[in-house]
Amino acid sequence: MSYPSETKTDRSLSLILLFAGTLFASASLMFVLQPLFGKLLLPLLGGSPAVWNTCMVFYQSILFLGYLYAHTLSTRFNQRRQILVHIAVILISIVALPVALPENTIPPTDSNPTFWLFWTLFLAIGLPFFVVSTTAPLIQKWFAQIGHHTSHDPYYLYAASNTGSLIALLSYPFLLEPNIGLAQQKSYWSLGYIILCLLIASCAFVLWKTKPDNSTIAEDSPEQEPLGLRRKLHWLALAFVPSSLLLGLTNFISTDIASVPLLWIIPLTLYLLSFVAVFSKWNDKIHPLMVTLQPIVLLPFIAYAFINPADLPYWAYLVLHLLAFFFAVMVCHGELAKNRPHTHYLTTFYLIMSFAGMLGGMFNTFVAPFIFNGIYEYPIMIVAALLLRPGVAAGKGLLPQLIAPALLVIIGLVLYASVPDLLNYFDVIVISLIVLTVLTYFLRAKPVAFALMTGAVIFLSLGLHGLSSHTLYQERTFFGVLAVRESVLTDEQNQPETYHELFHGTTKHGAQRLPDKLATIPLTYYSQPGPMGQLFKDFDTSNQNWTIGIVGLGAGALACYAKPQQQWTLYEIDPLVVEIASNPVYFSYLKRCSHNTTMRIGDARLSLENEPDQKFDLLVMDAFSSDSVPTHLLTEEALSLYFKKLKPQGILAFHITNRHLALKKVLSIHAEHLHFAALIQEFKPQQDLPLVVATDWVVMAKNPETLAPLSLSQPGNWQKMPLYFDIRPWTDDFTNIVSIWK
Repeated sequence: MSYPSETKTDRSLSLILLFAGTLFASASLMFVLQPLFGKLLLPLLGGSPAVWNTCMVFYQSILFLGYLYAHTLSTRFNQRRQILVHIAVILISIVALPVALPENTIPPTDSNPTFWLFWTLFLAIGLPFFVVSTTAPLIQKWFAQIGHHTSHDPYYLYAASNTGSLIALLSYPFLLEPNIGLAQQKSYWSLGYIILCLLIASCAFVLWKTKPDNSTIAEDSPEQEPLGLRRKLHWLALAFVPSSLLLGLTNFISTDIASVPLLWIIPLTLYLLSFVAVFSKWNDKIHPLMVTLQPIVLLPFIAYAFINPADLPYWAYLVLHLLAFFFAVMVCHGELAKNRPHTHYLTTFYLIMSFAGMLGGMFNTFVAPFIFNGIYEYPIMIVAALLLRPGVAAGKGLLPQLIAPALLVIIGLVLYASVPDLLNYFDVIVISLIVLTVLTYFLRAKPVAFALMTGAVIFLSLGLHGLSSHTLYQERTFFGVLAVRESVLTDEQNQPETYHELFHGTTKHGAQRLPDKLATIPLTYYSQPGPMGQLFKDFDTSNQNWTIGIVGLGAGALACYAKPQQQWTLYEIDPLVVEIASNPVYFSYLKRCSHNTTMRIGDARLSLENEPDQKFDLLVMDAFSSDSVPTHLLTEEALSLYFKKLKPQGILAFHITNRHLALKKVLSIHAEHLHFAALIQEFKPQQDLPLVVATDWVVMAKNPETLAPLSLSQPGNWQKMPLYFDIRPWTDDFTNIVSIWK
């Protein structure tokens, strides 16, 4: 949007650099502080999603309050009073430096720590984070009043803010985290905050020198046309949908496409890039192009993205979703930028944007997991983004646009209800959906019909995929989507045999054969020919009275190694996993095999803190899935805790099977640094046995003699850990996922 130029005398580039640099520094500090402080909290509160969700709500709430403060300050006070108030707030916030956890802070163990966490976050980073949150709208508002020749349209400075966010986002996992410990990160962040305060003071000095406007500015000033409710709601929708879409896609790709660590960086990068592009000077040319290309990009996305992930390589599947997401947020954010208001309403505009972002985060974090059993908010928001394409006019030819999508949904429901075995017609239905996808392109000029037709095809595809996967049960919690599926194998007599599998996203967490004579045989990563079977076979002959702890329940297969006289404690962070594993309709390992078993729900490291020292003979750590490795369970402090809970001759076993990370590097460094004996087995089945899979395990002990039975009875299987010299030991102060990528 362009505005009539006003008479300006100052064309200085240095002013642009000062204000843009301030916004850049502020956004960079914000995006560094969030992961930094999350890592500080991790050892205290563990990996519970409630911790991350509470932190997210805190950050979004403070961001909204910062925008509200900037809006109130700039609309209720004159220029010089704004400066005085804001400088006072900055001086008060410096008291909170350096950012750190309050001394002797201990979370409550007998009650919900949510309020404790909110209070701790406020004491530790509340004031600095608040000041950083105010910068984007306030500095742009000040720039609009300094008399620069571009002051009439300062929104392009928002590109500098998002560039800072983008660089900080990419720098933290690839530059800061691999090279700087948390203690140094805190010091450097505090130094960066002081520099930011000086930059804000410089901007304030420039504004102070400008001829002051001593009048208090009201939002309903007669000089400007008041904003209508419809326009504000339009801004709200245009910011809410991309915010929800970002979180929805992030969950979807880690659940249904590929459980790859740090994959969430890609959609967030595209999200920030969209802001950089649309608030630049080139949006007038970029936006029409995005609107034109979006229906073309959506054709392969609708045709393939939700039918069957096996139809395409995972990287092609990922590209389809990322392209659809990028064009959706580019169109929505492009509309936001095109409809930005006069600078008089600048802070109102950003306030609504921040409120919408907060609502999007809350919807995906707190509402969607309770009303959906899958990541359905993601396709819903794809459809919502299409409804926000330019050209939608409520009530104008709306009814004809509803006819085609409604008919498609009705036909789908009739087929689902009346055809006994719909999968027999799978190929015909898939081809029909692809044809309908092509037809949606011709509706692109009718936004409502285009959006709803796209939604109908997507949700019919999702239903078809659900039928073809033979899903018996699917539910969603804060920890992700869990599914029990029925599959078929060929038994020893070449007869088809059904079995059950447990999936967390795309990661298999166990399987069980159903015939009674086979139902107590541990399978997949815990098979009898594999490392766990070997370990129990060797040590059961010498001592059958072990006290055993298992971190990570899965389907409960390990319980079938239990002896009646043994004491077992099972630790699981997700209550739904316990519910599924305890339900014999899905898995009967626990019902058939568990004897003297205690179940503990919660973060393993925190739960183990409460156990007596030297309790366990064997402690099995099986909590490392492909997408989200709980790094606080792999630090030197964590290993010291485990061995404190083990008896002197106790054994610590790690399940490290992982498609993307070489976790053995971390354990090898720990064994060398802490002087523990360690063996590794990268097991590959020698025979084609049903549901016996390749798996990697590491066992550790204080003395080499403790592990001798394994290396003697299984020569060549268990080997000494290789040495690595290219990574630092992981501690609560330092972890680095990038260094162990395969």
